[in-house]
Amino acid sequence: QVQLLESGGGLVQAGGSLRLSCTASGPTFSSYTMGWFRQAPGKEREFVAALIWSSNSIYYTTYADSVKGRFTISRDNAKSMVYLQMNNLKPEDTAVYYCAAAVMLRLRVSSAERYDYWGQGTQVTVFS
Repeated sequence: QVQLLESGGGLVQAGGSLRLSCTASGPTFSSYTMGWFRQAPGKEREFVAALIWSSNSIYYTTYADSVKGRFTISRDNAKSMVYLQMNNLKPEDTAVYYCAAAVMLRLRVSSAERYDYWGQGTQVTVFS
């Protein structure tokens, strides 16, 4: 069982930056694919970024087109944490951001239903 807790959300002006953190508790964190999703009011939850587990201990990154070049996902296995650095934020980035985990997930990582564990979310609001 993995528990996830996000932090770092807040209110920021367009063009600004935020770094979200997700703390995981539970065993074998290093074997999990970790993802970030977001959900804006009245919209479906959408994929943001993922760090994909692989058997050679290299994690591959993938991003939604809407955040590519602005957001960076990273992880620290020693601390069981995953981060989302968000730069050049836009009002359309406003949403609740969720951290998600799935053991050894490699395919269709942008599909929310593929993840087993979710955090409670942290609100990000970008104003112009």
